[in-house]
Amino acid sequence: MIVDCAHYVDGRRQSDGPLPVAEAAEYCTDAGFVWLGLFEPTDQEMAEVREAFGLHELAVEDASTFHLRPKVEVFEPDVTLVILRTARYDDAREEVDFGEISVFVGPKFVITVRQGVASELHAARARLEAHRQLMAQGTDAVLWAILAQVVEGYEPVVAGLEHDIEEIEGTVFSGTVAPTERIYLLRREVTNFYRAAHPLLSVVASLEKSNTHAQLAPYLRDVHDSLQLINEEVAAQRDLLGTILQANMAVLSVEQTQVGMRQNTTMERLTVLSTVFLPLTFVTGFFGQNFEWLTGHIDSFWTFLIFGIGGLAVPLIVLRLWLRRTQRAAEAEAARAALRHGITAAD
Repeated sequence: MIVDCAHYVDGRRQSDGPLPVAEAAEYCTDAGFVWLGLFEPTDQEMAEVREAFGLHELAVEDASTFHLRPKVEVFEPDVTLVILRTARYDDAREEVDFGEISVFVGPKFVITVRQGVASELHAARARLEAHRQLMAQGTDAVLWAILAQVVEGYEPVVAGLEHDIEEIEGTVFSGTVAPTERIYLLRREVTNFYRAAHPLLSVVASLEKSNTHAQLAPYLRDVHDSLQLINEEVAAQRDLLGTILQANMAVLSVEQTQVGMRQNTTMERLTVLSTVFLPLTFVTGFFGQNFEWLTGHIDSFWTFLIFGIGGLAVPLIVLRLWLRRTQRAAEAEAARAALRHGITAAD
């Protein structure tokens, strides 16, 4: 779809509405230049543009393919293809939506082919039309405006990622376990964004070297400086998320250890209760049988106390003595181990 097509002379737009492709191509032999903007064009539209402006078939094919990295390709002596990755952050999904802009730059024309929702260029065109002295610099000024628009679009992405990272960081370092999947997915988005932003540094640097307009030089340096800062921030975010992921695993391990300790304490208490009731159950079961000797000799209250209550108390006393002996033996062994460790450390 053709979004806009205009002919500019001395920084001024020569028509109010979009021009047909064939008519716009004819203006390439006159003064000024033509700026044609396309959004997800069909094969027929691209074929028409290629025929009208004489584009290389490999360049058109490259512009129709979605790339993972920005790049610069020179297909003809005076036509350069610049591939840019655009980005927009969806805070609700915590995902970065990527788009792509393919820019054909010639002496007399600029053709932009946009792919994806995150590739709006209306602001870049409006900015240049409001600064005629820059528009008068020709097609290089258009390329600068597109670069500036793409880099400015990176800043909200960095801010959105930073906000979510701070949330996760506060959760993890407060001692609370954060969802590991959220950290992993956010780190994946940061890595993908880094792959889109970092290669653009070399693209901007090469365009700075090839620029022949002194008036555009400070503007290109400003774009390069902004992109350098964004690149450093994204690299720091990626490293920080790696650290947060490791810290979250440590917190998760500590929590699992605490759960295991609580389970061990519960099992120990249940074991003690079972140990206490085991001899009591045996004694009560034994004396609960109707043996003739028992029924014949337990014929008074004091005899019942001796055999009944005494039969319960004696196992408890023996069990208590055995537990104390075991505990003292364990404490003595721990003291000897600590003493051996101290002697070894001193040596």
